[in-house]
Amino acid sequence: MSFTVFLGNLPVWVTKDDIKSWLNAENLVFDDVKVIRNPETQESKGFAFIDTPNSEEMNLIIRRFDRAPLEDRMLRANQAQPPKSKGPGVGPGAGPAGQVSRTAAAAPRRERGGRKHKRPNTPNGPQGPTSAFAEELAKAL
Repeated sequence: MSFTVFLGNLPVWVTKDDIKSWLNAENLVFDDVKVIRNPETQESKGFAFIDTPNSEEMNLIIRRFDRAPLEDRMLRANQAQPPKSKGPGVGPGAGPAGQVSRTAAAAPRRERGGRKHKRPNTPNGPQGPTSAFAEELAKAL
C-alpha cells in the first residue's frame, strides 16, 4: 500500500530541496519528494508528491501542510489518488473502440480563471495569523 501526500497550490519557484528542508524543519519523516514539472519548459506545475513510510507520517504531513499559508496562497495537502489509466478509449466522451462521441467533441471547454476571493481584514492582518512555518519560510527567502 502506498502512503503518498499530494501537495498542491505551490508557487512555481518551489523545488524538491525546499520541500525537503520544510519537512526536516518540522521533524517529519518522508521517503522521497517529487515536484511535478512541465517536460518541455521544466517549470513546476505547482504540485508535488511526498512519499511516506506509513500512514501516520502521511497524516502528520497532511495536517501540517494542508491550508498552510505560503506567499499569497494556501497550500493544499491530502492523500494522493492513484494515477488514472491513459489507455485508448478512456476519458470523457470516449465511446466504443476509443471513438469520441459527437456530443463530447462539440462540448465547449470551460475556461480557467475567474474572480479571486479576498479575505476580510482580521485583527492579525489581511491574511489572518501567520504560522511558524510561514515565518520560517519568509526568513529563508
